[in-house]
Amino acid sequence: MGLIVQKFGGSSVATTEKLKLVAEHIKKELDLKNQVVVVVSAQGKTTDRLIAEEKEIAKNPSPREHDVLVSTGEQITIAKLSMALEQQGIKAISLTGWQIPIVTNSNYSNSRIRYIHNETITEYLRAGNVVIVAGFQGVDENGNITTLGRGGSDTTAVALSASLGADRCDIYTDVDGVFSADPRIIPEPRKMDAVSYDEMLELSSMGAKVLHNRCVEIGKKYDVPIYVKSTFEKNSIGSLVTKDNNLEDLVINGVTKDDYISRITVVGLENKIGRTYSLFKLLSEHSINVDIIVQSFGEHITKDLAFTVKMGDLPKTLEVLENHKEEINAKEILHCENLSKVSIIGVGIANKPGVAADMFEALYENNINMHMVTTSEIKISVLVDANKADLAVKAIHEKFFK
Repeated sequence: MGLIVQKFGGSSVATTEKLKLVAEHIKKELDLKNQVVVVVSAQGKTTDRLIAEEKEIAKNPSPREHDVLVSTGEQITIAKLSMALEQQGIKAISLTGWQIPIVTNSNYSNSRIRYIHNETITEYLRAGNVVIVAGFQGVDENGNITTLGRGGSDTTAVALSASLGADRCDIYTDVDGVFSADPRIIPEPRKMDAVSYDEMLELSSMGAKVLHNRCVEIGKKYDVPIYVKSTFEKNSIGSLVTKDNNLEDLVINGVTKDDYISRITVVGLENKIGRTYSLFKLLSEHSINVDIIVQSFGEHITKDLAFTVKMGDLPKTLEVLENHKEEINAKEILHCENLSKVSIIGVGIANKPGVAADMFEALYENNINMHMVTTSEIKISVLVDANKADLAVKAIHEKFFK
């Protein structure tokens, strides 16, 4: 007897008919004599609807009440799925994050899991139940409901897998695994049978929507085998996310894009020790996440610092920098909107000469300008105009996968 954690996303549980299909996947594991814990998201676009309704009431609602509201979508799903299983003669029990409890910090809308109490789940499993858990949510040490951020149900599932010592975690979605590019951009991308945690983490962080990047971090830390499978294909094998690197011996495994990026340039900083630290300490104090960073030296012993933030953080970032312009001793604050980050990911990049040249050639051949470039051992990312992002993905994918 093994222990399997299954996670089903919003599209997988969107309707009553789809809930019945989910029940079939659960029954399949029970027939193999496995114990099953199931994590579910809210049905379809429920969370988006709740947020829209919230905005009709308050433009800046209490973060605490926001989390109370948006966490209700998953509570509906767990009850419905439990009922669907019971109709098939399968014992099931639904649990919210606070009933388990999954204890988090108090950072509303983006909380981090501190620890999970296994006793409640374990007792229900021993009694022969399928345990249905509301994803995306937890409770802080003061008893307040918290949420883990959009896509947080993936994190719930992998965290439970690690805490319970599950044999594996199956993430069911509407695509049959991890692909070399978004099928909405590339009609026939290459499916990967296996991908390393490091590659998957980069794919998730760089814009791939298959897995929440925090769930991959947990999987890597606790060595949880993660399968990405299709809910709608009965014999889906999917893709395995594992610790082994370069299982398919490819130079790159994927091309991704991340939209809604803006670039900010701080012009004329003094080239003195501590200036860069002061700038980014200021941004950190205002909870502003920075991605690509490029430093260049100008005339008269000054330097310019360019970095990227998500478009949603741009107004706040500009306000902070302008309010502290004299403090950081900057001459000018410039910004550019409507950009996208296009990346190639693969453990083969570090040991294969010419990868960057091939990527840049693909962009040059399609008259696509690069605004910034950043590299690591397993990725190369470029900033391009948002209206050229899909073309960039297509051109680069064709260069490496033709």
